[in-house]
Amino acid sequence: MKITSIRTALFCSPLKTPFKTALRTVENLEDIVVLIECDNGFIGYGEGAPTAVITGETLGTMEAAISYLAPMLTGLSILNDFEEILHRLHTRLLHNTTAKAALEIALYDLRSKAENKPLYKLLGGTQTTFDTDITISLNDIDQMIIDSLKAISLGYSILKIKLGNDPLQDIDRIIAIHNAVPKDTILRLDANQGWSKEDSVLVMKTIEAKGIISQCIEQPIKADDIAGLRFIKERIQTPILADEAVFNLAQAIFVLESGSADYLNIKLAKCGGISEAIKIANKAKEFGVSCMMGCMLEGPIGITASLHVVSALCDVITMIDLDAVALLSKPPTDCSVVFNESKIILSNESGLGIKYANK
Repeated sequence: MKITSIRTALFCSPLKTPFKTALRTVENLEDIVVLIECDNGFIGYGEGAPTAVITGETLGTMEAAISYLAPMLTGLSILNDFEEILHRLHTRLLHNTTAKAALEIALYDLRSKAENKPLYKLLGGTQTTFDTDITISLNDIDQMIIDSLKAISLGYSILKIKLGNDPLQDIDRIIAIHNAVPKDTILRLDANQGWSKEDSVLVMKTIEAKGIISQCIEQPIKADDIAGLRFIKERIQTPILADEAVFNLAQAIFVLESGSADYLNIKLAKCGGISEAIKIANKAKEFGVSCMMGCMLEGPIGITASLHVVSALCDVITMIDLDAVALLSKPPTDCSVVFNESKIILSNESGLGIKYANK
């Protein structure tokens, strides 16, 4: 089962509403899809979302990285050379984590198809049904309340509230949403690096004084300020979730050893794919730290791949932020995975249980 070709395509879809954070506004999803073909006719599918303000990658850089790596992987066997393929993927080109993740997803899709298993079983998982949160984009307070109540009406019980453009306004946003939604609603706060460490403490202490303890506050300050994360952690009750501060295993170990965060957010696009995500999750488990599985603005291929990993590591990956398909204006096609708002159900088909279709 040797790789004969590696090519790319585009998965494009408008979003239901603009996706707004402190870092960017996106109206249309445009992702790279990787298709790896083998000499027995099998095709593996991968996907990566360009996120220039986080990973530094664009559609153009991802295309270039995949084209650069493709000749180094072509001709190798999925069954006999899998570890060598992954080694080349991660050592022949630095950075470019989303491009590598897209390639890895397609490779793991092929590997599990070769063994006629769904990927989650190949990875040692059993869970097939999952509940995700939903992102509430950064807008004026009235719109964020409307969006939050709509999400509740669709069955979501966990809301991820985007913040970060104005600390004082953010306090008002949090309080207003907390007062508007049912009391058993779980709130996750995400400032996307938009606050200073002092503002972070101010915001969180203010809402905590009003009895609002969210499940976490995600990456409130700049990614490279690990000391700042610890500064905040020592002064608030709400757990801190490190996101952009943790791209790879080395950064995860640094955050864990320094005690700078309560949780880690793993994203395939940040760490370079499934193999690296597993390493980070296992290291977090050693420290007794739970993780979130997050995503970029990915289509069904990327989201499904992340869930297969969650299935295998559900003892440490206890939070799921994989709502990107629910944000699309059109439901996915060519897919045996069930996407029903907050609920996602993996199929028993071999591989990912999904194909590429831009319809």
